[in-house]
Parts: sequence; C-alpha cells; structure tokens
Amino acid sequence: MEETTKIAISAGIQVGGSLFTPEQFAKIGSVVGTDATIEMTPFKQLYADVPLERREVIKDELERYGLEVYPAGFVTKSLIACNFCKGAEEAGLDTASALNSAIAGIETPTPLKIGYAGCALGTSEPLLKDIGVIKMRNTFDIYVGGEPKGLKTSFAKLVVSGLSEDRLIPAVIALIHFYKANAKGKEKFSKFVDRVSLEQLRQIAG
Repeated sequence: MEETTKIAISAGIQVGGSLFTPEQFAKIGSVVGTDATIEMTPFKQLYADVPLERREVIKDELERYGLEVYPAGFVTKSLIACNFCKGAEEAGLDTASALNSAIAGIETPTPLKIGYAGCALGTSEPLLKDIGVIKMRNTFDIYVGGEPKGLKTSFAKLVVSGLSEDRLIPAVIALIHFYKANAKGKEKFSKFVDRVSLEQLRQIAG
C-alpha cells in the first residue's frame, strides 16, 4: 500500500480573508485525487493526504497556483489573520504576511495557533489563540495563552504592548522557541504560560 502524508493547504494572507479561486479548488482536487477526502480545519487550512513520494512535486504544483503548503500536525499553523477590513496598509497586511512566512511550519510540542488582527476589533479572535497579535495604530500588542476549547475557555493575556514593526517578528519567534525549549512533553501552550508566568514571558518577548 502506498505510503501517504498529510499536508496543510492555505489560501495565503490577503484582503478579504481565506479566499480560494475555482481554479485553485480544481487544482487541489486534481493533485489529491478523486478518492481523497479534504478536511477544513478550525485554523483556516485544508488538510489532505497525498503520496509521500510525491509530496514535494504536489507542493510545487499547488504553490504555482498561489496556494501555500505547510506540514500538518505538531507545528505552528499558518497565521490566522483577519479580513483586513480597514485596508491592507492600515491593517498591516505586509507585516502579517512576513509574520506568517516566519512562523508557519515550525515544529512545536503541540499544534500552535497564532492569530493576527489589524485593529482592535479583533475579528480573527486573536485572544482565543495561543499567541495573538493586534495592530494598534502603528504598534503591536502580543497576547499569550488563549484557550478556546472545553468548559474552561480563557482569553489570552497581554504579554507585551507597543512593539514597533521591526520588533514584532523577533518577539513572536522568541516566544515560540522558548516554548519549544521549555515545554514538558506535549504540554499545551496555555498550560505552559500559566506554569512559567507572564513575567518570564515578558522578558523573553520584550
């Protein structure tokens, strides 16, 4: 039996949210095959099983159609961004795209969801993500430890505010790597935040 692997497919960061074209859907269908199932995940990625030996070829084909392909499983998911309703420039679409390129696909102890909102409306629900980024005029605030599942949901807590654009990506990367280095086994990020304390995370991100 042919060995398969799961890939995560994203439409990319753009005004209007996760928008796919008919051509992109047709291409996805053609490369995964008529017998495959495609899962829509809560983090705006499509999961599909593909033959392991053809993974890179399929990745290249999908990327030529403007799609993004990432590993599935215990990794940082592609950025869950807002719809940029205030416009690409004001809401920081270029910054969000750069952040996505920097963080998507990093191996982590558990799947890590990072949200981005271009204003305080927070339509991408960044406070329910493991790490949430909110653009506040010309600076950025970072929140950590959101927990959307179960009966004890909780909002992420502010860990650093007023970051300039050039400090945003290094701060988020530092938080991810600190989690990787110090998590206990498959410790969820929200539990990790509670254990290590906001004060310590502020030193890492600041």
